[in-house]
Amino acid sequence: MNQARARKLGDRIVEIVAEMLERRVKDPRLGFVTITEARVTGDLRDATVFYTVYGSDDEVAGTAVALASATGLIRSEVGKQTGLKHTPSISFTRDTIPEAAANIEDLVARARAADAAVAAARDGAVHSDDDDDDLAELDDDELSDSDR
Repeated sequence: MNQARARKLGDRIVEIVAEMLERRVKDPRLGFVTITEARVTGDLRDATVFYTVYGSDDEVAGTAVALASATGLIRSEVGKQTGLKHTPSISFTRDTIPEAAANIEDLVARARAADAAVAAARDGAVHSDDDDDDLAELDDDELSDSDR
């Protein structure tokens, strides 16, 4: 199948699911959820909907249960609004990109702090000019091959 068609269907599924969660799904377990992406297989038979949840671990778990229970209703609405002969099966997967991005930002901040500490230590190091003067006074005959 055409990958462009699968991408367009995925974009449409994101819109439909987000609207459904905002207006029609009234499950109290549903937390502050954001639909980030939908990936549809090339044959348009399966769709994986990625979401993020803002909140505690309990809210994340409750949202997963609420989405699982609303899958049939959401799939039905996707079928109605897209008009496809075969409505893709829908599965929900928690998107971990925000946590990974936060972890990367933390690692970069720690690396910058370590670089700053090394730079500060380098700037604070005392250079001995006496060593340089001693080497300058030696003539070429006194330097061995290993010193060059």
